[in-house]
Formats: sequence, structure tokens, C-alpha cells
Amino acid sequence: MLEIKHFTFNPFQENTYLLINEKKECIIIDPGCYFESERKELLSYIEKEGLKVTRLLNTHCHLDHIFGNKLVADTYGVGLEIHQLDAMVLERSPELGQMYGVPFEASPAPARYMEDGEKILFGENELEVLLTPGHSPGSVCFYCAKQQFVIGGDVLFYQSIGRTDLPGGDHQTLLNSIETKLFVLPDEVSVWPGHGKDTTIGYEKRHNPFL
Repeated sequence: MLEIKHFTFNPFQENTYLLINEKKECIIIDPGCYFESERKELLSYIEKEGLKVTRLLNTHCHLDHIFGNKLVADTYGVGLEIHQLDAMVLERSPELGQMYGVPFEASPAPARYMEDGEKILFGENELEVLLTPGHSPGSVCFYCAKQQFVIGGDVLFYQSIGRTDLPGGDHQTLLNSIETKLFVLPDEVSVWPGHGKDTTIGYEKRHNPFL
């Protein structure tokens, strides 16, 4: 059974996720640790719990979700995995960091590209990669059918959706992604978003004003 541990990091209040399996192996998704105290908090937790970091995944490559990519890659020797359609977003992120007044160490280049529909095997569980563009061209969600949860990035929030006014964003594309990739999942599925509190597919079907 997977444990979900999350941290809220950086000036953008981004949610960083650790997925931990029964063997104490750990997948890090969207390490947004920016300040030195946040970087220490993440590393200390992993050390204290005796976790072995096996993968580094990004739901998308906006700067608030990748501040800690280099730290994680260098510390644990794992390669970055993203969807290829977000490669340009990743490349431009240091420039945007300067514009927003949050300079940071550039992320390493991707070690591999994830594909829509691929299964990431992780202990006794698997995560399905769902391509959900609209917030960014290569946004993906990670769906665990066995435990009925989605790590959703900035696609679907509690009573909200991801912004689409950044380069590569498109409002109708985002709505289509939510309708065809997320709202087809069971209502009981928990959604762990890139910002804010968790929700469920069923709740958002009934109450999300954007949908």
C-alpha cells in the first residue's frame, strides 16, 4: 500500500509529493523546495524515514514545481522524467525565475520522456500516466487505480482549475482534459493537486464552478 506524504513549499505554496511503498522506496513528484530550510526539511524527512528515492517525476515544468529538481537528481542519482511536450517549458524556466524574482539552479535535462497511458510500476502498485494538457502543453497526472487517487499537478483543484494564461496554456484544452481523462474516473478517486487541499472527482463534478 502506498503512503502519500506531501509538503507545501516555496512562495507559490506548491505541493510536493512523496509516494512511499511497502519497501520504503520513494518516488518524488514535483519537488518545489526553494528556500534552504525547505530543502533541508525534504532531505531530513527522507533520511529520518530511511527512504530510498527511486524516481523523480514532474507533472509539468512550471518553475514552482521544479525548484528542487537539481537537488533531488544530484542527491539521489535519479534522472528526471517529464512528458516531452513540456520540454520547452523546462528550458525556459530559469529565465522565468529571473522575471519573477526567484532565481534558482536550472533543472537537469530529462533522462526520459513519459508517454500517455504508460504504467509506472512501483512495488505492488502501478501509476498510470494521463496526459492532461491545457495548463501546460505536457501536463500529466498520475493515477493509482488500486488505491483510487490521482496526483494531479495544476489541472484540477478544489472548486477550481489550473490557470491557462501562461505560455502554452489553453482554456478549452484544459476543460477537455478534465472531462475526458479525470471525470471518467470513479467519483471516489481522491485528487491531490499541485496547490491547495485535496478533493475528489465526485465532489468536483458536482461543485466545481468552472465545470
